[in-house]
Amino acid sequence: KRPCLLYDIGKCAAPCVGHVDAEQHRAIVDELMSFMDGNYDPVLDRLDKEMHQASTDLEFERAARLRDQLASVRKAIEKQVVVSDRNEHFDLIGIAEDDLEAALQVFFVRGGRMVGRKGFVVDKVEELDRPALIASFVRDLYMTEEEIPREILVPDLPADADVLREYLREKRTGPVHFRVPQRGEKRALAETASQNATESFARHKLRRRSDFAARAKQLNSLQAALSLPDAPLRIECYDISNLGPTEKVASMVVFEDGLPKKSDYRRFAIKGVEGQDDFASMAEVIRRRFTAYLTEREQPREKPTKFSYPPNLVVIDGGKGQLNAALDVLAGLGLPDINAVGLAKRFEEVYLPGESEPVRIARGSDALYLLQHVRDEAHRFAITYHRTLRGRKTTQSALDRVPGIGPKRKRELLRTFGSVRRILQASEEEIAAVVPADVARRIVPILRGLEPGLRE
Repeated sequence: KRPCLLYDIGKCAAPCVGHVDAEQHRAIVDELMSFMDGNYDPVLDRLDKEMHQASTDLEFERAARLRDQLASVRKAIEKQVVVSDRNEHFDLIGIAEDDLEAALQVFFVRGGRMVGRKGFVVDKVEELDRPALIASFVRDLYMTEEEIPREILVPDLPADADVLREYLREKRTGPVHFRVPQRGEKRALAETASQNATESFARHKLRRRSDFAARAKQLNSLQAALSLPDAPLRIECYDISNLGPTEKVASMVVFEDGLPKKSDYRRFAIKGVEGQDDFASMAEVIRRRFTAYLTEREQPREKPTKFSYPPNLVVIDGGKGQLNAALDVLAGLGLPDINAVGLAKRFEEVYLPGESEPVRIARGSDALYLLQHVRDEAHRFAITYHRTLRGRKTTQSALDRVPGIGPKRKRELLRTFGSVRRILQASEEEIAAVVPADVARRIVPILRGLEPGLRE
C-alpha cells in the first residue's frame, strides 16, 4: 500500500503504511496538542537543535528545510495576539442579544496568547435571561470542544453554576472556575469580545433582512400567523411616547416588502388630548392618518403623498386597549376592513380584533422576527426624536427671546462672551461689536426683565 498525497507534499508522516510507528505518531500528536495549548518553547527548541545538528552533519538541504519550518512557527506565534503578560490559559465569552436571537464570541487564550476564536448566532427557542443563556451556551460549546480550560470568563455568572461546574469538572478531570472580569487586561478583552459579538449580530441581521427570499418568507409567515387575507406588503406601526407631563408624540414607521420605508415615516404631535391618556392619543393619531387617506382618495393629487396608500396591516405597539381605540376610529371612518393588531408587553403575544386573549407567535419564527424588526424600528424612531428634542432644549437660551437674534447671532454672542450671564455684565459697546447696534441696545434690558431662572 502506498501513502497518500499528503505524505508526498510533506503534510503527513504516513502512519497508515508504517512510515512511523505508533509511539512516534503519538509523540507527534502530543507535541502538536502541547503547541496548540500555548507551549511553544519545546517545539522551537527541537527545531533549532535539529537545524544546527543537520548543519554540523553537512545535511544542508535538511538544515534549510528546518530553518524554514522554524521561521514559519515563529511567524505563526507572532500573529497570535498577546492578551496577558502571564502564561494563562482561559476561554472568554462575549454576548450580544435581543428577544429572539443571540450572538456569541468565544476567545481561546493559551499561554497568554489568543490562539483562536469562534462566533455563533443562536435562536432563543424559549425566553431566557442572560445567566440561563450563558449556561445553555456553555453546555453546548464544551459538548464538542476537546479542551476545557481551568478558567472560563463570562459577562454574567451562568445559571446553576455549581451544576455546570461539576459537569465540566468531570469532562476535564479537573476543576473549572467561572469568573466575571472586573478590571485590567481581562476586562478589556471581555469588552472586545462583546463588541465583536455586537458587530457580528448586526451583520447577521443585515444579511437576513436584505435577502429577498427570506423577506418573502417572513411576510407569508406573518400572514399565516395573524390569519390575514393577503401578505402584509405594507405595514404601519404606531407608538405613543410621553416626553414629559404635557408633551406627547406618536411615531409612525412604515415597512414595504419587509423593509423600512423611511421616506414615509411620520411623527404626530398630540394636540387634542389632555394628560397622559394613551388610548385617546392613539385614537387621535389613527383618525388623523386615515382621514388624510380618505381625503386624498377622494381628491387625488398629482403627486401621491405618504398617506395615499392604505396599509395591509396596522400594528399598534400598545396592547389591547390602544388596539380597541384604533379599531373604533377605523370603524367610525368606514374603514373596518383595515387589518390591525396590538403588540402586548411580551411581544410574542399579539392581540387580534374581537379576541379577549392574545395569540402567541412561535419564538424563532419568521413572523415574529419581522414583527420584532418593525417594533424595534418604531422604538428607534421615537428615541431619535427624544434625543433631538433634548438637543434643542440644551441649545435654547434666554437670547431666543430677543427680537433680531437668530441662531447665527446667538452662536456668535455665546462664542464671544461664553454665557448669558457674561453678556449681562458686558457694555452696550462690547455687545455692538458682535451684533448690530440696534439689537445690542435691546439685549440687556430684555434679559434683565426675565426671571432669574430664565437668564440662561
